[in-house]
Amino acid sequence: MTKTISRSQSVLNTFGVVLIIWSLYRFNFTNIPEWFDELVAKPLVFILPVYLYIKRVEHKPFFQQLWFSSARIMPDILIGLGLGLVFVSSAFLANFIRFGELSILSKFSSSEFLFAMGLTFATAFSEEIFARGFVLKRLYEEWDNVYSAAFISSILFLVIHIPILITNLQLKGTLLLLFFATDFILSLVNSFIYIERRSLVGPILIHALYNTAILLYL
Repeated sequence: MTKTISRSQSVLNTFGVVLIIWSLYRFNFTNIPEWFDELVAKPLVFILPVYLYIKRVEHKPFFQQLWFSSARIMPDILIGLGLGLVFVSSAFLANFIRFGELSILSKFSSSEFLFAMGLTFATAFSEEIFARGFVLKRLYEEWDNVYSAAFISSILFLVIHIPILITNLQLKGTLLLLFFATDFILSLVNSFIYIERRSLVGPILIHALYNTAILLYL
């Protein structure tokens, strides 16, 4: 007799497949330019499986099933910008403590900084679709418990970042632990905002500005 698996198990199976593919990519293609990672590899590895799952398993509209749209988009934007700027401000403060000056933007030309900002938004878009729009939403809908869904999905969010962290030579020791901690906090914050607002707009903005803070700090 064929055993029917639960929705959460199906989601976790999909997560496992994505994790394996992403890990193989990160460990075997270490010299690929960052723009390729964020603009090509991540959409293929993170978004394509979600699209196929929604279309072939759920048979529903893609963006609707992600809670991507919002009837109250301006509050979502303000929430995203407000919380995201907390991360950016912390990066400026951390660099001021380290170097005694606020000259961290001097290491970028204007075109380099704009390009880097574009990549941070591309990263946030792919990762939030996968982590919040796919994994968190389905765990929450099945379990009906925002705390359990947010906690487990945030653990999975950290797991999916392990291939990135251990192949990035700039992240070692205390800095690596700090990144894990802030990554987990980011995921929890975005999870609660996503469930409360029923929208990916705020989490994407927060995540993008968090990535900008990491860029400024490193």
